[in-house]
Amino acid sequence: MSYNDLRDWIAALERAGELRKIRTEADPILEIAEIADRVSKSRSSKYGPGGPALLFQNIKGHPNSQVLINQFGSERRMRLALGVDSLDEIADRIRAFMDVKSPQGFLDKVKMLPMLAEMGKFFPKTVTTAACKEVIRRDQFSLLDFPILQCWPKDAGRFITLPCVITRDPKTGKRNVGMYRMQVFDERTTGMHWQRQKVAAEHYRESLRAAATNAGAPPLPGLGKGGSSAAVDIMARTSGGSILPEGPLPTGKMEVAVAIGTDPALTFCAIVPAPPDVEEFLIAGFLRQKPVELVKCETIDLEVPADAEIILEGYVNLDELRTEGPFGDHTGFYSLDDLYPVFHVTCITHRKDPIYATTIVGKPPMEDGWMGKAVERIFLPLMKLTIPELVDINLPLEGVFHNLMIVSIRKSYPGQARKVMHAIWSLGQAMFTKCILVVDEDVNVQDLGEVTLKVLNNIDPERDIQFTLGPIDSLDHSSRLPNYGSKMGVDATRKWSTEGFARPWPDEITMDAKTKSLVDSKWKALAKELGIE
Repeated sequence: MSYNDLRDWIAALERAGELRKIRTEADPILEIAEIADRVSKSRSSKYGPGGPALLFQNIKGHPNSQVLINQFGSERRMRLALGVDSLDEIADRIRAFMDVKSPQGFLDKVKMLPMLAEMGKFFPKTVTTAACKEVIRRDQFSLLDFPILQCWPKDAGRFITLPCVITRDPKTGKRNVGMYRMQVFDERTTGMHWQRQKVAAEHYRESLRAAATNAGAPPLPGLGKGGSSAAVDIMARTSGGSILPEGPLPTGKMEVAVAIGTDPALTFCAIVPAPPDVEEFLIAGFLRQKPVELVKCETIDLEVPADAEIILEGYVNLDELRTEGPFGDHTGFYSLDDLYPVFHVTCITHRKDPIYATTIVGKPPMEDGWMGKAVERIFLPLMKLTIPELVDINLPLEGVFHNLMIVSIRKSYPGQARKVMHAIWSLGQAMFTKCILVVDEDVNVQDLGEVTLKVLNNIDPERDIQFTLGPIDSLDHSSRLPNYGSKMGVDATRKWSTEGFARPWPDEITMDAKTKSLVDSKWKALAKELGIE
């Protein structure tokens, strides 16, 4: 099953008994967040962990508005959102495409035609009319017309938390859809918190490089006009576009569009670690099994989801940064304030009576945790392309995804666990992983009790713990510098003699099969006698 838009998805949630409509008045300042937090941490017999999705229909200060939250807040709803009975179904589909071999002859090419035709239907298509343009506001608009939440008491203000932020690579023209929080500064400007290593931030840097190397750019100290040296200089002086140094800076704008309230597959795709050359619109089409429809913006040269509830059009200036934050983040702590680009809104289009989709993050478990676990399962086949010895991975919720990764491998040669650590640190957003635990293939990484037992028994800390330096998640408040710090890898695999381990390795305690079978035959009666049926 796939959904045409957010309203189609809400109707499906209601049919599945996964939605609760809240008619009691609720304030978007803190109150909705508190309600959603309690629900996301609940464990009812009806909904299980995560509680139901919530549709608030009586918003203080915003008559006739509705707010959807916790839409992805359980394993069942994540499966429902992506139209599968198991997330492994999507992983299997990805694996099937990856297993396609180059055709060796005419017959092989003919056999590939059905798959090529199937792939073709995933590409986005442009339409001329769109629901997101039922109302077009080029002037007389305000971001404060929407029920944007303040989630936590020490947040710097209201934040848009579930946006699909659309940018275009100035070099290749490929679009990117990312999810970056946006602090509302006033009626027409927000912060644009694309972390330094995100794709949209690289688009920003490419625009900055292009402006610096432009023949018409102002001379840069010691380098004159243009050239690759000017690009190197502008990156060094601005620390990759993250500070405003003294001296001349190139001017210019980068166009940005923001979609709020998209169908669930597209919303989910905004958080996936897609390769930079693969558009999220294509991935969403793959998940939906039908193309995403796009429509041209009114004031900028970008395409946006035609069926979104709200579209914000605008730009960021290349020579403008502003303090953004603090913000109560998924680490369970407030992320610190820092400088980020400023998004200037030039036009707002939306549906009549738009539904505002949002989320909150904080101490796990929360809605974003279920989205992260879905990413873990779906993209394991892609990780195996680079790291074929991977058997399974686990990103525990309490590790907030970038603090701890548990990995099982099929070990074939000495030092392989350390090779795997470095391979993970080279993979896209996995570069942020603070701690990696590597275990053998016979360890169930989803069983934290088994992992704890095996890791703590198998390691000699001085020998098996490796430290390295590199990029760190912007949300990490403990690193020695923002975005830069240390990481740790733990080799908890069985040690081999060829790794310098000369002592005997003991056998694991297990009961013999004959005794187990004997007790199995008596267990029903024993369980009744023991009172543990």
